[in-house]
Amino acid sequence: MLLLALLATMPPQDTVTERLLARFDSLRTALKIPGLAVAIVRDTTIIAERGFGYANLEAKIPVTPETPFNIASVTKPISAVVALRLVEQGKLDLDRPMQSYANFPEFCTDVLGAGGIFFGDYACRDPKLSLRHVLSMSANGPPGTRFLYNPPSYSWASRPMAEVTGTTFSELTRLLVFEPVGMQHSARTNRNLPLRADLAAVLALPYRIDSTGAVVRSEGPRPQGDGAAGGVTSTAHDLALFDIALTRGVLISEQSKRMMWTPGHSPNGTALPYGLGWFIAAPTGDTLVWHTGLWEGAYSALYLKVPSKKLTLILLANSEGLQWPTRLDEAAIERSPFAMAFLDAYSKR
Repeated sequence: MLLLALLATMPPQDTVTERLLARFDSLRTALKIPGLAVAIVRDTTIIAERGFGYANLEAKIPVTPETPFNIASVTKPISAVVALRLVEQGKLDLDRPMQSYANFPEFCTDVLGAGGIFFGDYACRDPKLSLRHVLSMSANGPPGTRFLYNPPSYSWASRPMAEVTGTTFSELTRLLVFEPVGMQHSARTNRNLPLRADLAAVLALPYRIDSTGAVVRSEGPRPQGDGAAGGVTSTAHDLALFDIALTRGVLISEQSKRMMWTPGHSPNGTALPYGLGWFIAAPTGDTLVWHTGLWEGAYSALYLKVPSKKLTLILLANSEGLQWPTRLDEAAIERSPFAMAFLDAYSKR
């Protein structure tokens, strides 16, 4: 009788979420993703955490929500929060000209000489170019006039933050984000900062699909500089804690959040699909904010929020299987089967 009474007071199992998790695992299998970590957050509560597949295929080590992955460009929202914390502290001005920062003129000469898709029309000699343009991916062409996803430009955003504080960007991220949130299984790495030994020991190993369709080990990302575009290793659980901290106002103010999640606009009023460190669009009706991460042939990630429903999805994979075809001048999350499964599951909730 006591057992029946206890069962009667327990909340019913969320069958919608369980079906969604099963769908994710089916997609993982179909896309040959070795391992997938999932976290789903509603408001300030983690409503689901799960690991599917393996962090190490050869040793059959399973993925858990605490498995660390290289999160690639999902680093960008974290870096944007670092910038906005410094703005709130009065140490950083997003509208200060980039030309006024040390080494930027030299960087400008180098990248314009290199040209290519990212720097063929980069506005680095324009006196109007500011950190706001860099963080909002509107630094190509006349500043603030169009969107072009430019990771190398975004990476350089770490330099002004380090310059105005006299602190390395990796240390700023630790002090301003990881420690206040309690992200104990997260760390930055760069050429001069190896991954912490405790995280390296349990890191999800990277895989790729070879020319025969087989899943094989890959070399993984090469060491990078201390840039804002990437360089974070984290877990689904820690990113859920980061998301909850954003909701609770632990990291930045409501005003700063609105700034971060407000799309830019071209001179003719056209909305650009990026805020400060986040994609922003409404392909299915509800405004969505998100970021993807990709190390080709190694890792991929998706961090998706539906602000109107107070819902968040975090996915980390040890292959590139979470990615979908997209151009550098568009935001097309509707092409992600994982995102669409998530949005469909909670469409009426």
